[in-house]
Amino acid sequence: MDDLLADFLTETHEGLTALDSALLRLERTPDDQPTLSEVFRLVHTIKGTCGFLGLSRLEAVAHAGENVLGRYRDGSLPVTPAGISLILSSLDRIKAIVAGLEATGAEPAGDDVPLIAALNDAAEGRIAAPPPAAPEAPPPSAATVVEAPPPAADPALPAAVAAVPDAAPAEGAGAINAPQTIRVAVDVLEDLMTLVSELVLTRNQLLQLARGHHSDAFAVPLQRLSHITSDLQEGVMKTRMQPIGNAWAKLPRLVRDLSHELGKKIELDMRGAQTELDRQVLELIRDPLTHMVRNSGDHGLETPEQRRAAGKPETGRVLLNAYHEGGHIIIEVGDDGRGLPVERIRAKALANGLASEAELAQMNEREVLRFIFAPGFSTAQQVTSVSGRGVGMDVVKTNIEKIGGTVELVSKEGRGTTFTIKIPLTLAIVSALIVEAGGERFALPQIGVVELVRVAAGGANANAAGGANAVAAGGANANAAGGAGGDGAPRIERIKDAPVLRLRDRLLPLVSLAGLLRLPAPASEAEGFVAVMQVGGQAFGIILDRVFDTEEIVVKPVAPILRHVTMFSGNTILGDGSVIMILDPNGIGRAAGVGADAPAEDARRAATAAQGLRSDASASLLLFRAGDETPKAVPLGLVARLEDIPADRIEMSGSTPVVQYRGALMPLIPVSPGWMRPDGAARQAVLVFTENDRAMGLMVDEILDVIDERLDIQSGSGRAGFIGSAVISGRVTEVLDTAWWLAQAGEDWFRTARPAAGGHARPRLLMVEDSAFFRHLVVPALSAAGYEVMAVDGPAAALRLREEGHAFDAVVSDIEMPEMDGIAFAKAVRAGGAWEAIPLIALSSRAEPADVARGREAGFTDYVAKYDREALLQSLQDCLSAPLAA
Repeated sequence: MDDLLADFLTETHEGLTALDSALLRLERTPDDQPTLSEVFRLVHTIKGTCGFLGLSRLEAVAHAGENVLGRYRDGSLPVTPAGISLILSSLDRIKAIVAGLEATGAEPAGDDVPLIAALNDAAEGRIAAPPPAAPEAPPPSAATVVEAPPPAADPALPAAVAAVPDAAPAEGAGAINAPQTIRVAVDVLEDLMTLVSELVLTRNQLLQLARGHHSDAFAVPLQRLSHITSDLQEGVMKTRMQPIGNAWAKLPRLVRDLSHELGKKIELDMRGAQTELDRQVLELIRDPLTHMVRNSGDHGLETPEQRRAAGKPETGRVLLNAYHEGGHIIIEVGDDGRGLPVERIRAKALANGLASEAELAQMNEREVLRFIFAPGFSTAQQVTSVSGRGVGMDVVKTNIEKIGGTVELVSKEGRGTTFTIKIPLTLAIVSALIVEAGGERFALPQIGVVELVRVAAGGANANAAGGANAVAAGGANANAAGGAGGDGAPRIERIKDAPVLRLRDRLLPLVSLAGLLRLPAPASEAEGFVAVMQVGGQAFGIILDRVFDTEEIVVKPVAPILRHVTMFSGNTILGDGSVIMILDPNGIGRAAGVGADAPAEDARRAATAAQGLRSDASASLLLFRAGDETPKAVPLGLVARLEDIPADRIEMSGSTPVVQYRGALMPLIPVSPGWMRPDGAARQAVLVFTENDRAMGLMVDEILDVIDERLDIQSGSGRAGFIGSAVISGRVTEVLDTAWWLAQAGEDWFRTARPAAGGHARPRLLMVEDSAFFRHLVVPALSAAGYEVMAVDGPAAALRLREEGHAFDAVVSDIEMPEMDGIAFAKAVRAGGAWEAIPLIALSSRAEPADVARGREAGFTDYVAKYDREALLQSLQDCLSAPLAA
């Protein structure tokens, strides 16, 4: 292929891309003369150039299209949607011919007579539908072009397609003020990028040598070389950057054709089209974006009739939005359609064997929705030319993860679905942490690292749970630093050999990189590091032996022999000349069963909080032994920490054991009546309960396990400190009355802090309480007294339950809450509605006569001091006028 033809093909591609958008703009605004002139000029340029090159077939089709546009331009014919469809059909034919030219250097054979005749009829005012495309055998590697379907005879076609750019260029603006540009072959830029990559490696190697020799003579030249290298690297990277709008250019036409095919009205709203990213990344996301937009139009949007019935505008909206955020580019693809059918996805996942009924019952909505990324998964009730074959979203997810990206989705039935794609700006040169595990060095891309945490040696052996239960143990008041001894250094904790790290308000599942890669573990547990990673909506930690430095690395592809190891995304050469592997956080998360594809425990906890704490639901329970062989249990949500304290750190304050804990004295209460202080090197297991600035430790003999099980208290207990017994894991287990033990640590615990809230069971109670700690405290006590309890975290959540039609026999509410106090809540309840007449009991640490009078005036039936359990039970019994089983 000679240079002249190559230049023609490049210019023609640019012109055809611009024509698609311009014609759709002209269809929306037929009187837009500048756009009509632009369309005519582009087609005229294609026709004139191909005539000069002797491309007769291409010239004939372009000339026929130009005749129609000429009649539009001089005003002798009105612009109609049917006419635009005919012009688009001629552009499709031109694209097919150009594809053949690219593949073979000559025009492919084909019959264009019917199409040219239709165009000539249109130029004479006789609009006719374009004939079916003549069968052509597309040349090797040529793209197959599907003709647009015949337009409706009525000019009002069943679709309104609007491409809304960020800022349209000024009409009629010429090239006078445009920056000067030249065309450079992509291969030249790729070679230049390779050279810059090698220069970066050489720079790194020189800096490494200079650090080892401490030679001042080379310091200044090396610093200058480093700056020049960085500037050169940045300049070359800019030559690779392209606006993401280039990947969107064909989408307006795709949406228009899709709307014709499906009989839907679709508006395409594109924002952030000028957001730039690496050309390589741009090419890799082009097809996934196309598939997702087609899915939004087909699966997501309803027909005009369905939208009218749902009270929506007839025209559905598909949104494309792109923007930069912290070294990533964020792309949102959303629609305002019907949303994903959660129950149908759940049923399909069960039918396909992707999860059992028990597993599905434990999953929240977000986890169920992620099944759409499973291979072969489709909820389409019939296969169409657009979708329904179960091929698509798994490929989208795989392709995006290949470039270090993630895909998340949010969907509300009846309101629409939004996919959020997060990808790196470039794949060529990235910043990475150089880390060590099992004696080997690796590069960990810095873009996915949230923070580095130094962990202390050794940890409690029976602390909080791993896996699903681990996160549940976080509690509302978990503290930042883990570790027995309270020295401020977090420690890796274990349950059943599952490592976890308590980091601020949650337990973080951990992955041992050395264990995952089957590398030798260190001989002794020394201080190490945990790299906290964020993959999609999930967080997990990678256990590392050492962290060396940050370095800009040049990404090299993984050798074929290692491509099956999904924990690596490439390799690189360090400054000292050694070759190391680049870790893939997505692959590590998948291999370890955590991360974006693992159960979304954070989402599950959020959903549980939103739905309320239920006394008839499964709960995470901590099992322990104290005093005798009968196992004992406490709700895990109450336990802030599990400590393994050296005996020599336990001191006595009068007759009360205490320990210095986080800068204060923490009282220790023994569960065993005959407790004696351990001697020598012994250690004491302690359950730590915290609320605000208070802490209390409950001393036990041994931590046994953490399980998820329904807490069904079947008999009362005559023993102080226990609310009854239940069968847990097949054994009779005593359930701790946590409030009783907290009272042993001092009455101040209840005087100034907030008690709990609960609610929904035999007699149904709703408890409104903003403190998660006291919700966990009160619900078991009320449940043991014979009530079904649902607890919510504030008045807003309670009033939403009223609007949704939930019925309760009584409401127990805190008085002092941040978003709306109990007085305002009581007035809202008594203002009207289904709960207007139900008993309403106030809980408050302030029970003076004036406070009680104000509460009763607002509508409270009774007023109970915090925390007076017996008074609360008596008040409920009086208000409900029915004796309750103990």
